[in-house]
Amino acid sequence: MSSKDWIEKDFYATLGVEKSASSDEIKKSYRKLARESHPDHNPGDPKAEERFKAVSEAYAVLGDDAKRREYDEMRSLFGSGAFRRGARGAGQPGGAPFDVSDLFGGGAGGDSRFGGGGFTDLFSSIFSGGGGAGPTRARGPARGRDVEAEVALDFGDAVRGVTLPLTLRAPGVCDTCHGNGAKPGTQPTACPVCHGAGVTNRDQGSFSFSEPCRNCQGVGTVVEEKCPECQGTGGVTKTRTLTVRFPAGVADGQRIRLAGRGEPGQRGGPAGDLFVQVKVRPDDLFGRTGDDLTLAVPITFAEAVLGTDLRVPTLDGAVTLRVPPGTPSGRVLRARGKGVVRRDGRAGDLLVTLDVVVPATVSDEARAALESFADATPPAAREHLDARVRRVG
Repeated sequence: MSSKDWIEKDFYATLGVEKSASSDEIKKSYRKLARESHPDHNPGDPKAEERFKAVSEAYAVLGDDAKRREYDEMRSLFGSGAFRRGARGAGQPGGAPFDVSDLFGGGAGGDSRFGGGGFTDLFSSIFSGGGGAGPTRARGPARGRDVEAEVALDFGDAVRGVTLPLTLRAPGVCDTCHGNGAKPGTQPTACPVCHGAGVTNRDQGSFSFSEPCRNCQGVGTVVEEKCPECQGTGGVTKTRTLTVRFPAGVADGQRIRLAGRGEPGQRGGPAGDLFVQVKVRPDDLFGRTGDDLTLAVPITFAEAVLGTDLRVPTLDGAVTLRVPPGTPSGRVLRARGKGVVRRDGRAGDLLVTLDVVVPATVSDEARAALESFADATPPAAREHLDARVRRVG
């Protein structure tokens, strides 16, 4: 839906309510009309379908308090022919009616309703006089571009946090002119065309359009004698080293933003940002699930049956975990507070998965002992399986 639609369509009439109708009245009318014109209730009726679309479009605006206020504002400015143009000028008696398609069609348009600019910003950015709404806004030096970098961290450094030097080969501020683009001993001067505003006004009929100054490219200043190092841009490609702090718990694939450490703006403009993509090298022992660390530990059959005290490593020392008798393979033991430290100071856990290892070969003594063990223990409970086997033959 374009801003032109907002001017040309009477959504109150579509919903059959007065402009002073309350939100409840608008909602009630919408539900009634939507129910009557719904395609499910009117199969094969194109007029009912169009009616349903119109009612839904109207409610999308009038049912939202913020959009309704903007719609009323725009309608109040254009609905009564307040803007006119012609030989006598915009808004003056005798002029031809203002055609909204001149404003919202083609290059001057755009839908600021859904683009985030808003009605006032739309006009203040286009018009500076002759019916415009707002003063010309100075542009100034453009912001520098953002810079992307990638850093590989060891698993332990990512969990605990680390400060590392980061060397970049990227655009930076010119050391000769300190970013202003002028030859040492000179300074940029205000642009004689736009007088430092960065924009100029161009008359077209009854309106005056603002556009970036062509003489200074919208910067507002000109450099008479350019810096020999950067040729007047204020920036050069160079190698620079930054100290970057990676917080504890940084995850693989996470991006760290360093505001103002990207490419400098031309001739003293604000710098862009630096985004550092983190790649975490896998550890040979530990894994990670959220704020918890994971560790797989093999145990013998005897340890699983009889129980044992198990000494396992953490990223900061070691802990002892009690394996209870009769522990099955795959059971997870938890060492609390031995995981990733969160921002609030609390830490995740270390999750230890026990893996009962079955030896591929055993000695004669071990085999005899196992046979004695098997004779002394009851068989596994497989009655439900045996019953199915008997049925299927």
